[in-house]
Amino acid sequence: MAGNLPPVIAIDGPSASGKGTVAERVARDLGFHYLDSGALYRLVAWAALDAGINLENESGVSDIALNLNVIFNDGIWLNQKEVGAALREEAIGNAASRVAALPRVRQALLARQRAFRQPPGLVADGRDMGSVVFPDARLKIYLTATPEARADRRYKQLMDKGMGASMNALLQDIRDRDARDSARAVAPLQKCSDAMYLDTTALTIDEVVAQVLAQYKLALQVP
Repeated sequence: MAGNLPPVIAIDGPSASGKGTVAERVARDLGFHYLDSGALYRLVAWAALDAGINLENESGVSDIALNLNVIFNDGIWLNQKEVGAALREEAIGNAASRVAALPRVRQALLARQRAFRQPPGLVADGRDMGSVVFPDARLKIYLTATPEARADRRYKQLMDKGMGASMNALLQDIRDRDARDSARAVAPLQKCSDAMYLDTTALTIDEVVAQVLAQYKLALQVP
C-alpha cells in the first residue's frame, strides 16, 4: 500500500461474474466506500447516445466523460436526473463496452475513479481496477464464472425485472463482450499476476463474500 493512502480491495472480472454484488456487500461489511466503475462507463455511453454522439467519435465521447455531472446518492443521478434503471439495460451495457475501448475515455475517467479512494477504505469493481486504476491495491481479486453460468444469472435478473430475454442471445452477448474487453488495446480485461483467482460458478454470493473477507484479513497480516 502506497504511503498513507486508504486501503483498496480491487475486484475485477468479466460481465455478469457477480463482482458488483460481491464488491457492494464486502464494502458494506467493512464500512468501506464502493466504486462501481462499470456504472461510469455506462453513464458515458448513455449520455453520449442521449446527446446524439456516435460512439465511434472518440473526441466527442471523451468530452462527455470529462464533463459528467454525476452524483451517487440513493441512486445514480446525471444532470439531476435519476438514470440507474436505464443504465442496466442490455443495450447500454453493450454500448459501455464499446466506449470503454476508447483510450481517451479511459484516461478521462481515471482521476474520477481514483477520487473514490477515501478513508476508511474502498472496494472497487471493474475490469482494470487492479491493473491500472489501483495497482497498489491491498487485495486484488479476479472474479469469474463460466459464460453459461453468467448468462443464466443475467437471464434471471432480467426475468425478475419483468424484462423478456433470450438465453442464447445473452450467452452470445457475453462471449462477444468478453472477446472485446480482453482484446482492446488499452487496459484489457486480464488477471493480474498478484490477484487471487476466484471462480464463482458453483458458489453462492454469501460464500464468495466470505472468501473475499477472509482473503482481506490475511492481506492485512502481510507486512
